[in-house]
Amino acid sequence: MTTTEKKAIVDNILELLIQLTEDGENSAPQTTKAPTTDKVEMLTIKESAALISGLSEHTVRQLVKQGKVKSVRTGEGRNGKILVNKADLIAYFNGKGV
Repeated sequence: MTTTEKKAIVDNILELLIQLTEDGENSAPQTTKAPTTDKVEMLTIKESAALISGLSEHTVRQLVKQGKVKSVRTGEGRNGKILVNKADLIAYFNGKGV
């Protein structure tokens, strides 16, 4: 790509930005928020312990049992798994959940 082609692209982008700002001045500001689709990421006990250095699987189980970290139990008995909310676990260790 040559410099003249790059300059033409930049000029086109600037022209579009100017049009957008002019349209924004004439119209009323939008007050409604678009719905956000935040994905919830769940980790197993083993993945949770590996995520934070120095954290053991036993400690993660204790945090779940004490209700300090959001979790979900999937299945029952020996094959049941505990899934921990990743964002909540990280927030707890950043001092927001204490």
